[in-house]
Amino acid sequence: MGRELVTGNHAAGYMLARAGEANRSARGCAGGAYPITPQTEIIEFLRKFDFAKGEIVPVESEHSAMAVCIGAALGGARTFTASSSNGLAYMTENVFAAGFYRLPIVMIAVNRTLGPPWNIWVDQGDSLALRDAAWVQFYADSHQDLVDTILLAFRVAEDQRVMLPVMVALDGFVTSHTQMVVDLPDQELIDAYLPDCNVPHKLDVHHPTTVGGLTWPKETEHHRREIQSAMERVPGVLEEAIDEFEKVFGRRPDGAVATEQTEDANTIMIACNTMARTLRRVVKDRRASEQNVGMVKCKMFRPFPREAMLTALEGATRVGVLDRNHSPGSGGIFWQEIAATLRERPDVLVQDYLVGLGGGDVTPEVIGELFDDLIERRRSEEPVWKELAV
Repeated sequence: MGRELVTGNHAAGYMLARAGEANRSARGCAGGAYPITPQTEIIEFLRKFDFAKGEIVPVESEHSAMAVCIGAALGGARTFTASSSNGLAYMTENVFAAGFYRLPIVMIAVNRTLGPPWNIWVDQGDSLALRDAAWVQFYADSHQDLVDTILLAFRVAEDQRVMLPVMVALDGFVTSHTQMVVDLPDQELIDAYLPDCNVPHKLDVHHPTTVGGLTWPKETEHHRREIQSAMERVPGVLEEAIDEFEKVFGRRPDGAVATEQTEDANTIMIACNTMARTLRRVVKDRRASEQNVGMVKCKMFRPFPREAMLTALEGATRVGVLDRNHSPGSGGIFWQEIAATLRERPDVLVQDYLVGLGGGDVTPEVIGELFDDLIERRRSEEPVWKELAV
């Protein structure tokens, strides 16, 4: 298809549809569909797509949308859906079930503030509320990153060493409804990149089995340990998927973390999604002014890339975390992970900044003020709220 000017939602719908079509010689594809702002256009794209072997099933709720995905994946189909905000909250029971069933479902989560009070703008509290479900979580910083990450998501989810669902999150409206020029790969290239989906524990009418039956404590502990082992294999599988991506498409997408000017930086800021793009600009400007700063983009949140993050922050003495989310009574959720990662580095000052909650603009000026605060700090404090002027 080549380079096109499209919205993030269009790009997501296109990639899900083409990934589903790539499984037409196997068990086909399927997904449950229920609309919620700002992801509705993804579902509309999928519903209109003419699959050779597949169906997108409209249902009465997000809970049922994930139930359709569970049934389709247990049948061996390549399976996907999309949701947002309170829709994600409503499907929570089945989100956990999909992970515990070890089903390679891919879901697009268009980040939107959880209500009430009702707010349709971006906040990562919806997808991060599901951080303890057995799902891999990726966060895309641009339209192209979204396109590439969706393909990586299918490769990781369906790998026999992983066999876990994957969530790909993007900023509501900031990415979902704006337009950028994107390289949308043709079906032939996607066919070459995605092998047929093979769910090893798919249902077989010739060998009936029970799914989700009662287990005893010891079996449950073993089950959770297996999931943990699968999560620990994700970083290696992801790197292999990126290597293969480069061979097929001729470009290399970002991995679990991406760095900018960290080699000699003593002050490093961490961000994800579109905040990372703005942060990158600020870092380049400050480097031009001979300030010794750097940045890390955290693309993979689950499993959290501790080893890669430790390597990226090896030379830092001050680390700031930009959190577009809030865990009441604690602070930013990415900050909690960074603090745990640096638990054996008492020489590092780690400061959390809560910014852009509820969709507030995180501009270069805002990030610049936070950089100034971080550089001048002598000790860390409780999370700093960067509230927008009313």
